[in-house]
Amino acid sequence: MKLFLFALTIFLGLYAQAQSFPYNLKIDSISIPQLGGLQSFGVGQANGKWLVVGGRLDGLHRRQPWATFDSAGHNTQLVVIDPILKKRWVAPLTALSTSLQEQLSSTNMEFIQKGEYLYLMGGYGISKTADDHITFPYLTAIHLPSVIEAIVNKTDFSAHILQVKDELFALTGGQLLILNDAFYLTGGHRFDGLYNPMGNGTFTQTYLSGIRKFTFSVSNSTLNYKHLGDVISEDHLHRRDFNVLPQILPNGKDGLIAFSGVFQKEVNLPYLNAVVIDKDSFTVVPDFAQYYNHYHCATVSLYGNETMHNLFFGGIAQYYDSSTYLVQDNDVPFVKTVARVAFDKNGRLAEYKMPVSMPAYLGAASEFIINPSLSILPNEVIPMDKLIGDTVLLGYIYGGIQSPAANIFWINTGVESKASEMIYPVYLIKTNNDQGVLNDQSINGVQLQLYPDPIEDRLSLNFNLKNAGDVLVEVSNMDGTLRLKKTLKKLTIGQHAETIKFRKLNRGDVYFVYLTIGDVKVAQKMIVN
Repeated sequence: MKLFLFALTIFLGLYAQAQSFPYNLKIDSISIPQLGGLQSFGVGQANGKWLVVGGRLDGLHRRQPWATFDSAGHNTQLVVIDPILKKRWVAPLTALSTSLQEQLSSTNMEFIQKGEYLYLMGGYGISKTADDHITFPYLTAIHLPSVIEAIVNKTDFSAHILQVKDELFALTGGQLLILNDAFYLTGGHRFDGLYNPMGNGTFTQTYLSGIRKFTFSVSNSTLNYKHLGDVISEDHLHRRDFNVLPQILPNGKDGLIAFSGVFQKEVNLPYLNAVVIDKDSFTVVPDFAQYYNHYHCATVSLYGNETMHNLFFGGIAQYYDSSTYLVQDNDVPFVKTVARVAFDKNGRLAEYKMPVSMPAYLGAASEFIINPSLSILPNEVIPMDKLIGDTVLLGYIYGGIQSPAANIFWINTGVESKASEMIYPVYLIKTNNDQGVLNDQSINGVQLQLYPDPIEDRLSLNFNLKNAGDVLVEVSNMDGTLRLKKTLKKLTIGQHAETIKFRKLNRGDVYFVYLTIGDVKVAQKMIVN
């Protein structure tokens, strides 16, 4: 046992060294008069200014169908921001066609900038034309330099925005990125009707459950597109409201990684795994689980020493760290966690908690705008060997949902949270020591998830076994008093869903849960929801 633990310690040390990150992060803040808050928007930049499109003016959506995603929260203006001069300009959408006005005031559009054009697809919102909430079946291209200049100078910009209609574009909550000159839409869903968390019949919903590929181009004032086909996987790509980041793959080619997202097909909780996407296919990364940042948040990708370093800023997650223990909260709260997921030359992923945290419960539905003065690869990965100086401005976090507390969904009346109006410059600072604490559970392959049920007095456990054998489950109170001890006998290799009788579970209780699998011991805190 001691020999195994010594070997495990050596392994983890070598693992961390191979994915070292001798940089700290610093998060500042700046405010711009009259900027206002915004979340779930699209953004592009040109000539030192940002163009912000669509999104919501309010905070976390409410639960009641009649109250949520209302017209008052629509952003019906195009917003130009200069983060250096700390100025903003706005222009109403009223000069545009009805279809453009409706789509460009929607929330959760997929978007990506290529060259001087910002492409926006889908989005969810109110359509007066359809007399309903719908997911919009449009692709729109905005010529950023022209529209930004026109808004600043208060001139007409309508000729610089083009739109085409196709039901293929009717998706929201997916991620649109560029891979090998093609546009890859990963995940998302079509959602028509009124949101209802209880699943009542006020809406229809269809997940893409895959990757949809396109080419887009603009020529002679015409927006052209071609559908290159879909790659579908109900098992692995049935997800939305997540992060997809550009990568340099171990073979040196461009790729993508889809991280986490919602919802698992069997339960309304986030995925923990990650999917590597290359030009032609995808692969689920074995023995990896992401715990710290599950919903869409501000992200940025860096590459150095044959390792990708993917940074995640706050947002919403099923887990957070407390005194070196992972805490599982199935209410999936807002978090302050800043994390890094490293992807090394051997194709291994590992998650690290960074020493810096977000200054508040924010980051969900925010965006990271890269500093345009940096050397940036065509796929928007920042090469670390091109960084100059010991302190580098990576870019800015703007917008998103800011909450006063971790869990507000079930008490939300529309005033508990807001759309953040702050801009947060993010700096990378060279250090002498590796930064970030390895989350051992991200690489141990167990992927433990706990589901306490105080009504039925039972505890359900989902986990993965790489070797067959017995599993010892122990649960104790916070004071160390043992409440449950049970051995699950002769389990086979693979995924397991086990249920154990556990009396006197009370909502709000917190327990330590331990799994002993051979010589590996996994520990988590569990909140009874």
